[in-house]
Amino acid sequence: MKSLFKLLKTDYSKYKKYGGNFFTIFFFTQGFWAILQYRLASSFYYSKLPSFIKQVLLFCCLIWQKAIEIVTGISIPASVKIGHSFYIGHFGNIILNATAIIGDNCNISQGVTIGVSGLGKRRGVPVIGNNVYIGANAVIAGKINIGNNTIVGANSLVNKDFPNNSVLLGVPAQLIKKVDSNPYI
Repeated sequence: MKSLFKLLKTDYSKYKKYGGNFFTIFFFTQGFWAILQYRLASSFYYSKLPSFIKQVLLFCCLIWQKAIEIVTGISIPASVKIGHSFYIGHFGNIILNATAIIGDNCNISQGVTIGVSGLGKRRGVPVIGNNVYIGANAVIAGKINIGNNTIVGANSLVNKDFPNNSVLLGVPAQLIKKVDSNPYI
């Protein structure tokens, strides 16, 4: 796993790519605030610190997370696994389940939920590949895998597995065509 500072640097670089400068990213970009809080909390969560110290730090991070959640509407628990270069395009109503896994170089828009759903052996949380773009108000739920280089269209409900290079759209989402997500990332 990359170090905290390397991950933050890749996240910050992604925001710069979309036209921000240090002042606007650090002081006015709510998505970056949420990522900054998440990265720090996650580094404590997965650290090998002594138990008492770890619990105190995680408690402080939980209070910070709740403050970020109230101010921005973005909930990213410390236990979520998110790869490098993560980008939240717009703040508001973003909920990630505590056991979700999101790959490298992913973008998500406002209103996205990545959560638990399903029955029996299909009950669980998604694993999202690398270079995935998730459009506004999309819901990805259940024990499913979303392939690399995938685009999830706005207002879609994804509740089954999809391969790499997919464009998904609809409720429930269906494969519309096969294309690389690079222009969207």
